[in-house]
Amino acid sequence: MPDVLKAPLVVEFPFTRSLGPVQSAFLTGLRERAVLGVRTRDGRTLVPPVEYDPVTAEEIRDLVEVAPTGTVTTWAWNHAPRRDQPLDTPFAWVLVRLDGADTALLHALDAPGPDAVHAGMRVRIRWAGERVGAITDIACFEPYDAGLGNDGRSGGGVAEPARHTGQFEDPVTGIIAPARLDYTYSPGRAQTAYINALAEHRNVGERCPSCRKVYVPPRGACPTCGLATSEQVEVGPHGTVTTFCIVNIKAKNLDIEVPYVYGHIALDGAGLSLHGRIGGIPYDQVRMGLRVEPVWTQGARYPDHYRPTGEPDADYDTYRELL
Repeated sequence: MPDVLKAPLVVEFPFTRSLGPVQSAFLTGLRERAVLGVRTRDGRTLVPPVEYDPVTAEEIRDLVEVAPTGTVTTWAWNHAPRRDQPLDTPFAWVLVRLDGADTALLHALDAPGPDAVHAGMRVRIRWAGERVGAITDIACFEPYDAGLGNDGRSGGGVAEPARHTGQFEDPVTGIIAPARLDYTYSPGRAQTAYINALAEHRNVGERCPSCRKVYVPPRGACPTCGLATSEQVEVGPHGTVTTFCIVNIKAKNLDIEVPYVYGHIALDGAGLSLHGRIGGIPYDQVRMGLRVEPVWTQGARYPDHYRPTGEPDADYDTYRELL
């Protein structure tokens, strides 16, 4: 059996969200080296703050300031930090119940090793040198010797949460959080053969031994019958447009002018449609039943787009089961 392909892939996008009054006050407070929580009607103090009581679902707006010192409730050692994590040397993930709070805050603890970490240990916030109104304004937690004394926000704290208005100059009203997933993808035996065939400008599917449906791209098994598929079938290269949409919003990093057409194309001999861009024809002339063929660019592993073949349109009955 030929080697199965695998490749490193990254899914990455910026997640933008606006902040309500509670989250705005919390993040702006971090920028000002103040940790704010919310107090529920029954007297619990929640840090990080939430807008609705998780027990009663009541709206919460009563802000209080808690101390920057606290107690580790549980922890896990991270021996190999990953990109964009709080520290680039081994550290502990900890849940810290700040003094005055009834819930715990998740963050990193800078410690020399796992033997130096335990539930119940006292810690304090190490503030970032530059703060912008984000959870990263807390650079990490560090072990705290109570003998250092109480000096307010630099490490001491107050015994009871102090009421806070939540009012700051230039409040943070929104955040952009980058989301990223790094992983290694392997398409498996069936799709490896499909991808290798595409490199030769061929479309290869697999036929179910029971229902005889040809899957392109192949899946290694028939999702209807549940049987493994191994019989390879070459399909196309011509096909029929079954359905389509007109795209009017230009995507970032995609060098295609709008409007353009993206459609489902049933290749001749295939038992289902695949996706493809349709070009070589004005967007408002694309239609169901249009006969198309792939257009390959030099060195590409897949068709750049599909263009009309000049054949008469396919009869609806020939592709209605593939819509």
